[in-house]
Amino acid sequence: MPRQVIVNADDFGLSLSENTVILGAFKAGVISSATAMANMPAFEQACVLAQEPLLKGRIGLHFNLTYGRPLSPSILARSTFCDSQGLFDLSLPRHSLWLNRHDRNAVLEELEAQWQRCLDNGMRPSHIDSHQHVHNIWPIGEIVARFAAYQGVPVRLARHLGNNLSVPKRVFKTLLNYRLNRLAGATAEYVCTPVDLRNVAMPINGLLEIVVHPTHIGADFGDIYLNPGESLAHILEMRLPGIPRVSYAVVPKTCEEAPQYSTDLQT
Repeated sequence: MPRQVIVNADDFGLSLSENTVILGAFKAGVISSATAMANMPAFEQACVLAQEPLLKGRIGLHFNLTYGRPLSPSILARSTFCDSQGLFDLSLPRHSLWLNRHDRNAVLEELEAQWQRCLDNGMRPSHIDSHQHVHNIWPIGEIVARFAAYQGVPVRLARHLGNNLSVPKRVFKTLLNYRLNRLAGATAEYVCTPVDLRNVAMPINGLLEIVVHPTHIGADFGDIYLNPGESLAHILEMRLPGIPRVSYAVVPKTCEEAPQYSTDLQT
């Protein structure tokens, strides 16, 4: 069994109802961490909730390049990321290995803007991950990991536990995770979903992050990727009995390269 587990709820700030579910899951002890979407309508309320003792220091940035309106100007002119209406419309293939300089700078500017909006609302993110896993796209992941190292916070690795990962995917994710870990210097060792808890053997050591999207099922909590009525709390207790649930605050900072992200992205 892993030594500790981070149960992280994505999409904090997406809507008032999402905030209510995530707050309830914290209070019930089902989750131990969350990440907030800085460009979403309920973000400011999420930042208020983040000041509660149970949540304080446990909320990261859910970097978003796929939904809603951006917070920075440059990315609006980049057709890779936005449509003519000024909305995110990512057209970058998941297997892309390169971005031109203008696109890279636009991504960095938007990342900085989303991070700054967290600070402006009294919340310093505990870590960084991304909506729809956009930082699993190699060049975006490098930008996010360098920025995380500069800010001194961990970054989420790509999910690499699960039975539905082909050999090419496993090879790619192994290489990507090595790169993210080397650049950011702080990550959990393993990442999976609640569905993976049903299907794969758990790591025998280390820190595991479980990426969840909690839902209400009566007084209990499910997950959008579990079967209707299936209890997230029950699966966690069944597969990880007695394992302490922690936040990214426990992850040590071990970055080897400590790059200056703003300089690196200009080259």
